[in-house]
Amino acid sequence: MESLQRETTSTKMPSISNEMSQSSPQSESQPDRPNRSRSRRRQGRGPKSSTSSSSVDRAEPGQQVQLNKMTPQARLTGPTKAETTLLPAFQGLSPEQIHVPKTQAECQNAVAEILAAGIGGFDTEAKPTFRKGQKSDGPHVVQFALTDKAFIFQLHRSECEKATAELIASKRVLKVGFGLKNDHGQIRSRLGITLDHVLDLDQTFRRLGYRGQIGVRGAMGLLLKLCFKKSKSITTSNWALRELGSAQLRYAADDAYAALKIMEALQADGHLE
Repeated sequence: MESLQRETTSTKMPSISNEMSQSSPQSESQPDRPNRSRSRRRQGRGPKSSTSSSSVDRAEPGQQVQLNKMTPQARLTGPTKAETTLLPAFQGLSPEQIHVPKTQAECQNAVAEILAAGIGGFDTEAKPTFRKGQKSDGPHVVQFALTDKAFIFQLHRSECEKATAELIASKRVLKVGFGLKNDHGQIRSRLGITLDHVLDLDQTFRRLGYRGQIGVRGAMGLLLKLCFKKSKSITTSNWALRELGSAQLRYAADDAYAALKIMEALQADGHLE
């Protein structure tokens, strides 16, 4: 845990402002070609100072959340899985806080509540494919989490599919999650709509200086000092079942709920507005 503590105490992440901008993402400078004489001439000089251009998080068409200008720094890394397993466990939602709409009225009430909130943790689940070339017909489950509950929509129900399409297409609700780029193709194929008005926290962490895909586990350990456990057996379970098991419902709800809590932590630390 020493490496995790060093990183979280000594490294301050740059903040993000909510200034709307049309500026282009940062372009990386080309590395110098090897040149012995140039290296000798530069010996004794201090580090070359420069300021990078702003990086941009996409919020919705025409509106962008902009990173403050920052001095280039070494790429950061999140905590390892071994480090996070030593942390206290993340306590997600209770079974009573997880709702599975089935009727038209239940779906309409869920949509109204999510739209009224204006923001929600977001994720999807699909039945895994195991054969080469096999195409997924997912997503089979779409989940939205609010501050005190989660809604799990099973898309084999027509009422749930209609409700989900309305929420995904709506610009009245910001969808917050991790790795949402992977969901675009499936949503377009299954629902015929585009996933938009999103905050992809993987991209946010990369623009804050973290390399690779930090993911919900790493972000939870880094910001909240908690261990977010993900079961591979549940991840690769059959999400197309007519009735999901209690472990599947808890997994789906916590994935979306954790994203919302991490976003709130970023806001509290001044990295997001």
